[in-house]
Amino acid sequence: MNKPTKRIIRISLLIGTIASMFFVPWILVKAWISPLPDTIQGQLDEAINLGFDGMIVYVDRSGEPPAFYGAGWKNRENKIPADPHSLFKIASVGKLYTAVAISKLAFDKSLSLDDTLADYFPELIDRIEYADKITIRMLVRHRSGIPDYIRTHNYWVHPKDNDKERLELVLDQKANFKPGTDYEYSNTNYLLLAKLIERVTGQSKFQFIKEQILDPLNLKSTFGSIHDVDLNDVMSGYYIGYENDLKTDDNGVMLATAEDLGKFIRALNDGTVFKDKKEQDIYTSIYKYEHTGLIPGYQTIAKYHKDINAVVIQFTNTVVFDGYNWNLSEIIYNRIVKILKNKTTHNNGS
Repeated sequence: MNKPTKRIIRISLLIGTIASMFFVPWILVKAWISPLPDTIQGQLDEAINLGFDGMIVYVDRSGEPPAFYGAGWKNRENKIPADPHSLFKIASVGKLYTAVAISKLAFDKSLSLDDTLADYFPELIDRIEYADKITIRMLVRHRSGIPDYIRTHNYWVHPKDNDKERLELVLDQKANFKPGTDYEYSNTNYLLLAKLIERVTGQSKFQFIKEQILDPLNLKSTFGSIHDVDLNDVMSGYYIGYENDLKTDDNGVMLATAEDLGKFIRALNDGTVFKDKKEQDIYTSIYKYEHTGLIPGYQTIAKYHKDINAVVIQFTNTVVFDGYNWNLSEIIYNRIVKILKNKTTHNNGS
């Protein structure tokens, strides 16, 4: 390569670098590089200054009492401060409970993970492509190829009121891929799993979850929908650019306090949610041990951190689907975990 060519390449790279700087979401850079506070509360207070209306964090570290943190507003219109014990729409984190329920039914031989969708729903054979090839295991693992109803055109502009209407959005559609050949996260998979639990047990999905998961763990602050709770107990949800409070929207999702969700995540990871190791092995073969959730007005991050033996739950009530909002929430979460790790290192060193 001759010198003029090298010079042109260098100049092009320099111009590209300078141009890219104008498109960097600087708020993410600021959140990432700013000095780490000494406390979780300090980090939450900083997060509110970055544009979140309200946040809740719950920490359960082995050997310590649970810790609760809140910043910003539970309800910004009425200036009600964030309450760490508020109920929150946990969105897709509810899939963990569904997957545990399916594992329990498989363990009890009430269903087989290798049976097909057509075995349990013959009425869908001509309405869902490859229904006779899609196994229950594929549904749980998001390997069915069934389109996601949430990704249909303008879904959140005109969301459906119930699962029947949601399912209708993808019936008679082409599969996104042949079953088992690829992975694609699809809420339709878990809608069908909910219907399966109801068909096999004769109960609603939530009633089965309550009896088999929540009651044994003494989780009394987890609910199936907004219709089962006092809305005054629910943290308000906001979508950037839209003024209305979204807590009254019925998204068909579970609600829980951060503490209840944290106790569930702990039980999931230490195995106490399962009857025995065989039941846990079934679960391990089909799903994961942590989750995030996102719907208009509500973001949830729920994880167990083995290296510090800590469960950390983060609720954030300010959302926008287009942009950096989710990334900013994850940065805040990771910084909170880092504060905990620093504290662990300091305690071990002292």
